[in-house]
Amino acid sequence: MTWKSFHRRGEILRAVLATVDQRRDGLLPMDLDGVAETFGDETALLAALQLRWHARLAGRIERELMEQPMDLERGVVAAWRTTARELPGLRAVIDHYRAEPVDAAMAEMLARSARKERVLLASMAGRASSADAAAVRVGERIEEAARASYPRGPVTGHRADPAPGLLSRLRAALAA
Repeated sequence: MTWKSFHRRGEILRAVLATVDQRRDGLLPMDLDGVAETFGDETALLAALQLRWHARLAGRIERELMEQPMDLERGVVAAWRTTARELPGLRAVIDHYRAEPVDAAMAEMLARSARKERVLLASMAGRASSADAAAVRVGERIEEAARASYPRGPVTGHRADPAPGLLSRLRAALAA
């Protein structure tokens, strides 16, 4: 892959993320310019999006556990919820295609990535030390706890407000 194609791929991926966040219908925007030429098919695009989700989630977990290291599981749940709020369109796409993969290759890719994510959740919560079936089950339970207050299904017509920044919180505190 050349630098030019690498940067083009990044541009297309950012456009895809913006589109799924705007649409929130859970469908891959294969109709966007350059998507089919850059990624080829739905599975390749979804794999790139799944990697983006996983990287953001892992980073968010690290940050959360640095701030609150005493209750690891609670921190992991909070990190999952925050990541889902930051990437609502992406979360909707992953959930949609987990429920309705377009083919066996996509189903297998999503199953593998779900297992890896669940192992990450379990190990970062201090509930597993190996990538075995027990860790996957524990991670699945942690994911279910995170989803308990997260809306399921497509959310159309509005964007979630971003988390207030430091300046917004200071203004609110001064106003109170």
